[in-house]
Amino acid sequence: MDPVLLFAIVVALAVVIGVFVLRRRGRVSAQGRTSEETRARPETMSGAGSLADRLEKTRRALGGRLKGLFNLGPVDGEFWAGLEEALIAADVGVQATAEVVNRVRATDPGETVEARQVLHDELLAILDGKDRDLHLGRSPSVVVVVGVNGVGKTTSIAKLAARIEASGSKALLGAADTFRAAADAQLKTWADRVGVEIVSGQAGADPAAVAFDAFQAARARHLDVVIVDTAGRLHSKHNLMQELGKIVRVLEREAGSVDEVLLVLDATTGQNGLAQIKQFTDVVGITGIVLTKLDGTAKGGIVVAIERDYGVPVKFIGVGEGMEDLIPFEPRAFVDALLADA
Repeated sequence: MDPVLLFAIVVALAVVIGVFVLRRRGRVSAQGRTSEETRARPETMSGAGSLADRLEKTRRALGGRLKGLFNLGPVDGEFWAGLEEALIAADVGVQATAEVVNRVRATDPGETVEARQVLHDELLAILDGKDRDLHLGRSPSVVVVVGVNGVGKTTSIAKLAARIEASGSKALLGAADTFRAAADAQLKTWADRVGVEIVSGQAGADPAAVAFDAFQAARARHLDVVIVDTAGRLHSKHNLMQELGKIVRVLEREAGSVDEVLLVLDATTGQNGLAQIKQFTDVVGITGIVLTKLDGTAKGGIVVAIERDYGVPVKFIGVGEGMEDLIPFEPRAFVDALLADA
């Protein structure tokens, strides 16, 4: 073969291969950037479809009952009784249920489709308009997390820290639960997984002193947020609740104020958990609720009872065990998901 022709063929093949490799690298690079951006972006309740899947138990319990009402019967006395029973079964609460049903009934809907829309709007009206932002305006901002034993407080702290880190801020955990033997080790394990610093004390140390040390460390290291874990305690135990008040007072003295006091509630306890809100609010002034295990209960209507009866905003909900499964609460997406099967 002519050497010139052979050289031309080799050059042409080299160009084709080079273009192929560059394009492939570009696609891999783009995929890598997309993957990194997805990991760094905190998840939200971005769609009723995905949230409806996570709230399957409540959706089926409430939506299944409502579907029968809306599809099979006229808007009569039996319809109103059935609507009331469905809402109470979903743990919306007796008072909130009576209020919602009366308002829907007052519109005198001629058809069930109208009743469903009014029900949607009335549930949304109870939840809408509250301040659900996590207020972290200073450096370091102070977040204190409280709750009774077994509600998922420590894991919620880790997930919250992960969200803060993903947003570009730096967090530090304060292990002020000095009474439970495994609490410090558990929080350290989560801190390692999330990649955040932690300050802890000796077993049995003064929790307020540990909280003080954690704040001082965050300030000295120029970190953005300190999240203080506290011992799980029964809201009815006066001495333990007063100790919790001392932690908050010490942090207020050092920081000027505490930016957030988040109460972690277990959604599976339903109405039984509501008494905790008043007790913790009286002692430390709750600024928001973290409602865990919402994916594992048919009592998702408890959100409506919390906000209607106490006016404390649900700021985050737990809808799974993954690190990304603590998500900001969005009323419209929640109500849409709640009524998805109706």
